[in-house]
Formats: sequence, C-alpha cells, structure tokens
Amino acid sequence: MSGLKILRIGPAASVQDLGRPGLLGQGVSQGGAADPLALAEGAALLRQDSGLAALEMGGMGGEFEATGPLRIALTGAPMAAVLEGEPLAWNASHRMEAGQRLSIGAARRGVYGYLHLGGGIATEPLLGSRAVHLMAGLGRAAEAGDLLPAGSDRNNETGLVLAAEDRFQGGELRIVESFQSSLFPEAVRVRFAATAFRRGSRANRMGVEMVSEGEGFAADGQLNILSEVILPGDVQMTGDGKPFVLLRECQTTGGYPRIGTVLPCDLPKVAQAQGGAALRFCWTSLEQALEIQARFETVLKGLPAACHPLVRDPAALRDLLSYQLISGAVSAEADPFATGETA
Repeated sequence: MSGLKILRIGPAASVQDLGRPGLLGQGVSQGGAADPLALAEGAALLRQDSGLAALEMGGMGGEFEATGPLRIALTGAPMAAVLEGEPLAWNASHRMEAGQRLSIGAARRGVYGYLHLGGGIATEPLLGSRAVHLMAGLGRAAEAGDLLPAGSDRNNETGLVLAAEDRFQGGELRIVESFQSSLFPEAVRVRFAATAFRRGSRANRMGVEMVSEGEGFAADGQLNILSEVILPGDVQMTGDGKPFVLLRECQTTGGYPRIGTVLPCDLPKVAQAQGGAALRFCWTSLEQALEIQARFETVLKGLPAACHPLVRDPAALRDLLSYQLISGAVSAEADPFATGETA
C-alpha cells in the first residue's frame, strides 16, 4: 500500500477531514480541519473530493518517507518543504516515488499547514469520519512511526499550483448578532467593533483568545446565564472580559455570554492567526452575511478551475543542464553563404 511513513513529526499534527456533523446531541462537536479552506485547496490541486482526509500540522511539519509512488499537495500555512534535497513549491501538487523523503519545516506565516495524499489518507473511520477529535477522545495525534495510508487514487495529474487566499496574518472578522447579543448594551457592542484586538497566547483547536488594551467587555446579568448549545464562530465573553472565538473542536455547551458569531468563511483567519496578529470585528447584517457566505461557497466550487501549471524556478533545478535550453544556434565562424543558408 502506498502511503507516507512518519519519521519525525511536530507535537500538534493529526489527521483531519471535514469532521462529524450531526452528533451535537450526543455531545460531540463537528471537529475537523481548523482551516477547511486548505482542505478544499488540496482537493483542487489533486483533482479529488474535498471530504478526503489530510494531515494537519500545527506550526511545525516533520519528515516523511514514501512507501510507494504517490501524489501529494501542500496547502495552508506556508512551510519550508524539501523533497530529496529539492525545495518544493507550497500550495502546489507534486509526485513522490517509493523511498523518497519529504521534510517540512516550521510555519513561515500562519499556524496550520496541510499535507494531502492522492486518494486521501485512508485511516480507519470513527463515527463516520477520520478526523481526530482530541477533546472527544476520538483518535490521537500523529506520532513518529505511524503510517499514513493513501486511499485509492485514480488520477495521476501533478504539477499544479493555486494562488492561496492570504488568511495567515489576521485581519477583519465579519460578525453577526446572535441570540445573546442583546444582553450586551449597544455602547459595548459599538466599542467591541471599534477595538483593535490581537491573538492572545491561549489558543488551540477549540478556540482563540482575543486581547486588547483598556476595559474588558461584559453583558448585563452575565452571571445568571444558563448553559446552552454553542457553535464554531460564537464569540464568548469570559469572566475577565476577554473574548474567545470558538473553532471547530469547541465544546458543545457553554455558559459564557456570546456577543455574536463570526461568519464561517472568516474562521480560517482566526485559526491561522499567529500570536500577536492584529484582528478586528466588523458587524454585518444577517442578509449581508448570507450573501458573503454564498460568494465564498462559489469561490470554493471554482478552485479546481483556478489551478494552473506550476512553473519551476530555474535557479532551483539541479538537473538544469539536462534540458535543451537553446536551439537554432550557429557557429560565429561559419559562413552561411558558403552553404547557401541565405535569408
């Protein structure tokens, strides 16, 4: 079976797909890739379904050895990647042969990088998904010695590249009002949108802390709020007035008041924001939010058509001299008239 053997791996790597929708009632949040856009990009580069599993690498990659010929794609937070000493382009698809080694370094920007295999990573599904859900105890983080088996791959196309949406340095987060927004006085909501935040140090696949200068944020009567269902994108206001944006592996219920909900299409910006990255919230109406999300879904569907052939950098080609770089050259001493080669 073709696949990748893990020789070395960072501490926050796990197999992820789009998660397990529909289990909230059983106490299991959807989970899945912290940056689902990266899954869609990898699927487009390999011409396969975006529901297939890939390896999510949090901040640090690893070293891998191919157990057979296979296709790979690299997406998400840009990381230095080298195949047998040759640098590989990020957000692109490549081929590996049996025995070849791939090294992936630390994230240059962002947090979560993704390694995709042609046919997806075919680990054993749990509750209908291959996504590791650490908080729910479903699966475990990737370890050295693990084999990432490749699923059936009916395609052989590689050498494609895709321009990635820059979501790796914070930015604006569009937010809509939700059930508990009215608990926050209007002046607090206005100040919330006018505040410059930075990603705090407390962050994982469950949620990301936002820190700011000045007074914290509080709802009226927030100590009397009952716990109820919460979802990825909800912005909880903790007791010290710091907001937390919940991500895909968040808990299923919570008692902190929620000032609003970040649009799903903006959540990759939260997940990929490095510590200290600048973030700002922008209120939008539900109607505008639906239009924005619909446009994002259209962009996702268009990703396969947006891929184009990867042009290799001649400076990085070790086998450059094996190519015919010049043709039609003649000797400077030759007399073309002597052989009748006139214009």
